[in-house]
Amino acid sequence: MWREIQPDERFEIDVDGYRVVAYSFGTGSETIFCLNGGPGLPCDYLREAHSCLVEKGYRVIAFDQLGTGASDRPDDPSLWTIGRYVEETETVRKALGLGKVHMLGHSWGGWLAIEYALTYAQNLKTLILEDTVADMPHLISELERLRAALGPETVSMMQKHEAQGTYNHPEYLAAVTILNYRHVCRLPEWPAPVRRSLDDWNMAPYETMQGPNEFLYIGNLKDWNRIADLPRLTLPVLITAGEHDELTPACALRMKLALPNAELRVFANASHMPFYENPQDYYPALLDFLARHEAG
Repeated sequence: MWREIQPDERFEIDVDGYRVVAYSFGTGSETIFCLNGGPGLPCDYLREAHSCLVEKGYRVIAFDQLGTGASDRPDDPSLWTIGRYVEETETVRKALGLGKVHMLGHSWGGWLAIEYALTYAQNLKTLILEDTVADMPHLISELERLRAALGPETVSMMQKHEAQGTYNHPEYLAAVTILNYRHVCRLPEWPAPVRRSLDDWNMAPYETMQGPNEFLYIGNLKDWNRIADLPRLTLPVLITAGEHDELTPACALRMKLALPNAELRVFANASHMPFYENPQDYYPALLDFLARHEAG
């Protein structure tokens, strides 16, 4: 189960002249390389949920992506692209001498992990795609379905504000808040690491790449779709989702059907963060997958 653990080592890595900060837990021979969601979030929420795997003999690596957390925060929108983040991830892996890793990507980190795997598959033992998608247009249609459950009057109100660009209007924010508690984290009190990441959110990468909130995709990734390329990934893949996930089980199934060596786990009573919402089912599933594929 998750708990907050101080990192054993902290690294500052030069990435094209910018400082990126990475954190290492444990000394195991098998490394889990975590790519957190966002974009624009510090890695705290994913790091704290997985650093506990050191107790099972793994080394866990996480890093604050450029623009987040303790890493540099340049004011340059041209930096906020998935391709640049792929090369940043590879720079971190090489700088830390990680060799072949188990790459774990959550949400936006899953999109990044897919793109990384399609570019650097030789560096991976396994790929763990958590609460993520490979087809953004399909996700957008699923989000419309989730929004529709709020009722036609509320949907019409949201569309009005989206057309006007008034994303900070109280009634629009109220609707987004309801969706967040249904489909992002269903716990009545969100865990401290989640709150810490959200309180330090850099919205510049997020708005450039995704949009103003979790339920409206208008950024530079709105047309991103890698389903046709997934058959190239022959390594073992674990796909996880919460039954109420904003990145829905239908999106997870779409990935599974395209991957030649994938398994899918959907966790009950959870949405976008099963490691906090349903840890009693999440950790055994993850550890079972890792144990079966340690040799790579």
